[in-house]
Amino acid sequence: MNQNFYEAVEDNPIIAAVKSMEDVEECCKHDDIRVIFILFGDVCSIGSIVKTIRDAGKIAMVHMDLISGLSPKEIADGIISTKPSLIKKAKEMSMYTVLRVFLLDSMAFENIRQQQHMIKPDFIEVLPGVMPKIIAQISHSVKVPIIAGGLITDKEDVMGALSAGAMAVSSTNHKV
Repeated sequence: MNQNFYEAVEDNPIIAAVKSMEDVEECCKHDDIRVIFILFGDVCSIGSIVKTIRDAGKIAMVHMDLISGLSPKEIADGIISTKPSLIKKAKEMSMYTVLRVFLLDSMAFENIRQQQHMIKPDFIEVLPGVMPKIIAQISHSVKVPIIAGGLITDKEDVMGALSAGAMAVSSTNHKV
C-alpha cells in the first residue's frame, strides 16, 4: 500500500463512494482520489473490484453491510460498517475501520461517544453529513476523526462539513 488511510484522507479530504463498476473505473482515472468506499458487490465480485482499485494505487474500503455473502476477512484494506462487532473483528485483523453512524436522534449522538472507546474505529462516518452544527459537536466530543457522508451534493456542503471539524467527506455525487 502506497500510503496509509489517515495520510490519504489528509492529502485529499474528498472520498469517492462508488455504487457501480463504472464509478470505480471513473474514480481510478483521477490521481487526486486516494480513497474509495465500495458500496456494492457480492462475494464473487468484490475481489476484482478491490483489485481494480488497488491496481490504481488507491485504498479500497469495503462497506461490509452492503456486500452480499461476505464475512469479514482480509480482502480489502479496510471496512466500513454500522455493526460494532464487524469493526472489532476487522481491528483484530489489522484492517482500517470506519464505523458508519446514522444520526437520527440524541441517543445516536450519545452512542458515538460510547462506541469510540469500546470499538476504537479509525474513523467515524456521520450520516447525513450536511449538519455542520452537529458535526462540530461530535468532533469536539470524540477523539476519532470524523468523515461526513450522505446528502453531500456541492462545494458548500463539503466546506461546511470540513469547517465544522470533519476531516473528510464521502460522496457518490460525481460533481463533488
